[in-house]
Amino acid sequence: METKEYIESGILELYVYGLLSESENEEVALKAKDSPEINSEIVAIEKSIVSLSSSFSPFLSVSNYEKIREKLELKYAKVIPLEPKTNWGQYVGWAAAVLLLVGIGFQYTQLDQTNTQVVNATAEKAKIEQQLNLLELAKKQTETTLAVVRDTNNTVVELGGQAVAPTSSAKVYWNKNTEVVYVDAAGLPEPPKGMVYQVWALKLNPLTPTSIGLLDKFDSNTQRMFAVSNTGDAEAFGITLEPAGGSLSPTMEQLYTLGKV
Repeated sequence: METKEYIESGILELYVYGLLSESENEEVALKAKDSPEINSEIVAIEKSIVSLSSSFSPFLSVSNYEKIREKLELKYAKVIPLEPKTNWGQYVGWAAAVLLLVGIGFQYTQLDQTNTQVVNATAEKAKIEQQLNLLELAKKQTETTLAVVRDTNNTVVELGGQAVAPTSSAKVYWNKNTEVVYVDAAGLPEPPKGMVYQVWALKLNPLTPTSIGLLDKFDSNTQRMFAVSNTGDAEAFGITLEPAGGSLSPTMEQLYTLGKV
């Protein structure tokens, strides 16, 4: 044990008070002989006891007490009061508690940040998946459009704008062998909310319209290429603007495009 630790252990006070065993007294005496610091501490403790005893000696006469005190002071010089030792254990405990709270707060902050990062990563993943799905859909629509346009078996019918929308246009790709019909509606304006374009296959004499489909989800079909129902021996095609869900017969006042085969 180092000298400082030995002094702070409290054994020197017990030595001065006479509360140690004989072997312990001998040990302290030997250490005091070899260590000036230990010896000085013992002297300081004794002087403190002398100073303290001045307030607890009511049974001695004033003259006798003064004689004893003078002799002790001559022997030990100026009395050094005993300073209370710092309760380091208490301070260490409080410091540990503060560090623990700081550590818990830091861990909580880290956990919250991690949770936020996980949520953000999940949202970003969902966003990327949605974009990929849209790209895949656009790719399929493009492939369909190219296949229809390049098919030499298709008869292309040009549909011109009518009185309600002179600048409108459309194309019908009709494979007479398979009777499959595609409508290229890129030349049509986006329909108003609550309205839909309806495609009609027409017999001209007498005029007999047959609905072959609606151009649904107009805004999400970026290629504006729509597959409609099979048709028979159509002589013309027309596209009208109808209420959502379509109509049983075409609204001629809302005839946007018309074209003969």
